[in-house]
Amino acid sequence: MKRLVLLLACLALPVAAAESAKEPAKAAINLDIGTPPVIVVKHSLAQRTSRLIRFYDPGDIGLGADGFIYLRDGVKLSLAKQQIAEKLIDVENEERKALIQALADSNGRRGDEAEVWQLMRQRWHQQWKSGWWLRDAEGKWSRKP
Repeated sequence: MKRLVLLLACLALPVAAAESAKEPAKAAINLDIGTPPVIVVKHSLAQRTSRLIRFYDPGDIGLGADGFIYLRDGVKLSLAKQQIAEKLIDVENEERKALIQALADSNGRRGDEAEVWQLMRQRWHQQWKSGWWLRDAEGKWSRKP
């Protein structure tokens, strides 16, 4: 009986090893990877930052918990400034999506965009200056300490 159990255990070893070999450990996501698609999107985002700062500093726009930029509720802007802010926000948010896709693809992690979003949201939150506005998941605005 002991020999039968030992034989069955030995036969199961290659199967267990093969199953663990099917799913290799995923490499950590490199947010600073320098592939051309990532560089192009990051450059475009950086170019727009100076124009967005004019709206961040007075609190007209802020960063949402989802990683997107939003016009703050109740902000009183002239029609021209509101249109400029909305256009900048639209382009910024589209390029943030493009950055996430480029990072996922460049890291060989297509399909793991949610994980990339989480990492980028953390980075954007860390980079956010004190006094700029943040919106939580419930939609409540507060200043970053």
